[in-house]
Amino acid sequence: MGLFQQPAERLKLPTRSKPIILAAASPLGKAVEIFKNGGVVAYPTETFYGLGVDPFNEKAVKRLFSLKGREKGKPVSLIIKDRAMLDAVAEAVPPIAERLMKKYWPGPLTIIFKASRGLPSSVTGSTGTIGVRVSSGAAAKRLMNALSSPLTATSANPSGSPASASAGQVVDYFNGNIDLLIDGGTLQGSSGSTIVDVTGDEPRIVREGEVPSGEILRDVKD
Repeated sequence: MGLFQQPAERLKLPTRSKPIILAAASPLGKAVEIFKNGGVVAYPTETFYGLGVDPFNEKAVKRLFSLKGREKGKPVSLIIKDRAMLDAVAEAVPPIAERLMKKYWPGPLTIIFKASRGLPSSVTGSTGTIGVRVSSGAAAKRLMNALSSPLTATSANPSGSPASASAGQVVDYFNGNIDLLIDGGTLQGSSGSTIVDVTGDEPRIVREGEVPSGEILRDVKD
């Protein structure tokens, strides 16, 4: 989400009374069931709360865009379980990316790769690229272990609104239109993940975040 993006018009969605709410340490069988059936799961990361759907399920991705009021053509970043899962979503992993992953994953660094051809264009925004990270958040790690599948990592807020730092903010934003929320309490992230694009000849900082961009650029030049 761009810092100065204006909110798109959102669809009027049917309102539920409230989502299923799980404590961060609860069994995640229900979350897995909802994910596999195209539902929306809100979960805490090391920065803010995210909204997760199956990125290979186009109906689920369409629902996610409608829920956020997100403009079509804007790519959605992903969280993966580990380096081995990267091959499911990225076509190529350059040596610079390997260095960054070794130092900053798990953690708040999103790396943009050339996307696997298996990813729907709705996820990549027809850019041919995909942003990916491994989260260091305890609840997000538990969720990824349970799912064993890539998960969308778009922030849990309507497009153009501040990111959610608490479960209460997520509920207030979406008024029961998400299916399940993992309550990780109030998060301490001051900004989102830093985003770096490694698809060109030189790495390019797309967004400043938790990891200082100057540190990243020094690492790739050393």
